[in-house]
Amino acid sequence: MLNKRLLAIVLSLCLIAAACGNDDDGTAAVTAPAPTAASTSSSTEDAPQQAEPDDGEPEPGEAEPGEAEPAPASSAPLDVDAVLAADLSACGPAPTGEALKIGYAADFSELGGFVDIPGSSAAAYFAELVNCVGGIDGRPLELVVRDIEGDPETAGRVAQELLDDGVTAILGPAFFDVNQAILQVTAGHTPLISVSSTEPLLADPTQLSLLASFTDTAQAKAAAQFAVDQGWRTAATFSVPGPYFGYLVEVFTEEYEALGGEVLGDYPFVPAETTDFSAQVNEIAALDPQPDVIYSALLAFQAAILGGQLDEAGIDAEMLVADAFTATGGYFIDGVEGFFHTSHTFPAPDGRMVRFLNSYEQAKGTALESDSYAALAADAILVIAQAVIDTGSLDPATVGEAMIAGTGVDGLTGVLAYNGGGTPNTPVYVHQVVDGGPSLAAVYEVFE
Repeated sequence: MLNKRLLAIVLSLCLIAAACGNDDDGTAAVTAPAPTAASTSSSTEDAPQQAEPDDGEPEPGEAEPGEAEPAPASSAPLDVDAVLAADLSACGPAPTGEALKIGYAADFSELGGFVDIPGSSAAAYFAELVNCVGGIDGRPLELVVRDIEGDPETAGRVAQELLDDGVTAILGPAFFDVNQAILQVTAGHTPLISVSSTEPLLADPTQLSLLASFTDTAQAKAAAQFAVDQGWRTAATFSVPGPYFGYLVEVFTEEYEALGGEVLGDYPFVPAETTDFSAQVNEIAALDPQPDVIYSALLAFQAAILGGQLDEAGIDAEMLVADAFTATGGYFIDGVEGFFHTSHTFPAPDGRMVRFLNSYEQAKGTALESDSYAALAADAILVIAQAVIDTGSLDPATVGEAMIAGTGVDGLTGVLAYNGGGTPNTPVYVHQVVDGGPSLAAVYEVFE
């Protein structure tokens, strides 16, 4: 995932079509807020919150305040395929009992809206589908969505509000600083699962902090293995010091050379700003031998420019880039045919992700902007839901520990198995752009 400052530059240039706001004061407009229909048991900051229970005596059959509910008779996984097949116009009886509340500290600003706007919409719709088929072991699923506005201070306040609302777990935004602000409030007592971040430092089970996807470490290692598997024995890289743009190349280089490849040189660039790579291309043209592959975390439009200039110089090298390719609109620009990139899943025509996206479009009349992040939002909910099913509890700490101990939740992007860590052992997919769309080139299981 892109770092915060550089992504702001990209968005200000309108390179990411999915999420730019246009308020005069610089605050992003929320162009696709999460659905809030009462029948879906989901809500946003502006929607009325569910009333808190009375402080009086419990009704017959209710647990005393603070008393743990008994574990269910079975911990069978939620039937994901039944959820995806749900028809909201023909739902079964509404689930009853105490609701499973999940908070979504979503970033609707220009910094994070490109993932959290579609992500929160997808999460709210997934909650509707779950409730349509009976909820989580008979419990209604309630999603509480609040905007953190891309600001750490606001993120901390929102986190406290969500805890006050009684959420069992929180879905987190993309960037490290705002997630850190949330973690200061949750203090290792309430689980936080970031929907879209690939930052390794956020995978910290001691803080009940998890990722819904692989890390940058995993995708860089997968890229190196893929390059070697293709017989690409020499490489040139483009990087800038620091997280993501630099870290990915560092990991790739170490892994690639350990597997027998040779990095011939690393070349600087300025993310979102460099539009002429002629100096770097001239240096690469003078190399002997020539690189078989170029690896980087270049933004999609920069990768296209570089690829064109390499072709003009007669350099016959493959282009292999990180997940910034899809995050910055790679399939909506020219000049990227044949490029390879790492991704979070693959849109197989009969796969769960495509079924979910098609179901959403049919129900809502509009398509979700980001397919993989929509699927990751649903998977994050599934991880929480399975922990509730397994423990029979809504206690945040109990659920968080069960999430981390989880040995496999079969979701939309793959099987999410934490096995005591903070990162699921989900595959890294390698796509190739073929006829302007994604074609599956390889799948790697990288266990960290």
